[in-house]
Amino acid sequence: MRTAQTAQAADASHPPRPRTAHPVLWAALAALAGGAVLCVLGWYGVSGERFAERQLPYLASCTVPGAALIVAGAVLLTHGRSALAAARVEELYGLLVTAEPAASPERYRAPVASSDELRTVPGGTLWHRADCPLAADRPEAAPADAAILARGALAPCPICEPPRPEAPFEPPTTGPPTASEPAPER
Repeated sequence: MRTAQTAQAADASHPPRPRTAHPVLWAALAALAGGAVLCVLGWYGVSGERFAERQLPYLASCTVPGAALIVAGAVLLTHGRSALAAARVEELYGLLVTAEPAASPERYRAPVASSDELRTVPGGTLWHRADCPLAADRPEAAPADAAILARGALAPCPICEPPRPEAPFEPPTTGPPTASEPAPER
C-alpha cells in the first residue's frame, strides 16, 4: 500500500525505490534473538546443576554473552530505527524538492461564482455575487445597494471575489460658499 502511494507521488524522472529493511535493523533483530537463545540455554544449564561451581560455566558461556547480545541488539535497534527515520525524511525532502514545476494557480482555479448581480446578507460585513456559496441559499439575501458599497461600509467576499460597483453619480451640493472656500467666479 505504501509503495503504491510512493509510486503515485513520485514524478516520471525519479522512479520509486522499493522499500527495504535497513541492514542495521536485521543485525539488531539477529542479536536480540541470539541473546535470547543464549540466555535460555544458560538458564536451562544452570537449573540442572545443584552446586554453584558447576553452574559458573553456564553463566560464563551462555548467560553473560546472551545478556550482552540483548543489550547490543537494543542499541542497534534504536540506531537502526533512527537511521531509517532519517532516510525516510531525506526521501520525503527529495520528493518535495524535486516536485514538478509549480503551475500557475490561475490555470487550475475554477471560478466559484460568476454572476454579476451583487447581494448582501442583513447583518453581514461582506457583499457577494448572487451565486456565491455563502449567499446563494439564503432567502434573506437582498440586492446590494451601490451607494452603501461605494462608501466602503462592506468588504468584498474573499470567496466569490465580486467586482467593486461603480459609485452612482451624486451631484455636488450647491450652497453658499463657506469662509474657507472661495466664491465661484462668474
